[in-house]
Amino acid sequence: MKKNMITTSLLDASEHLESDDDMVLYLDATFEDGDPALISAVLGEIARAKGMSKIAEQAGLGRTSLYKALSPEGHPDFATILKVINALGMKLQATSAKV
Repeated sequence: MKKNMITTSLLDASEHLESDDDMVLYLDATFEDGDPALISAVLGEIARAKGMSKIAEQAGLGRTSLYKALSPEGHPDFATILKVINALGMKLQATSAKV
C-alpha cells in the first residue's frame, strides 16, 4: 500500500499583506504579543511586502543589513525599528495598559 505524502512549506506573510490596513493590524497584533524577535520579523515581512529596497532607501539603511536586522535572528536597535516604521508610513502610539 502506497502512503500519501504530505508536504508543507513555510508561510510567507508578505505574500498575503495586500493593504496598509492589513499591515497595520498585523503589526499591532504583534505588539500585543510583546516578543521583540517576532516584532522584528513581522516588520521584515511588511517591508518585503512593500519592497525591501524601497524601505531600506527611505530608512537610510542598506538593503542587506536591513534583511539581517529584520530577520527572526536579527537584533535591530530601537533607532532602526523607528526608521523602518517611519519608512513604512506608520507611527508608534502609546496607550495605557490599564484595563
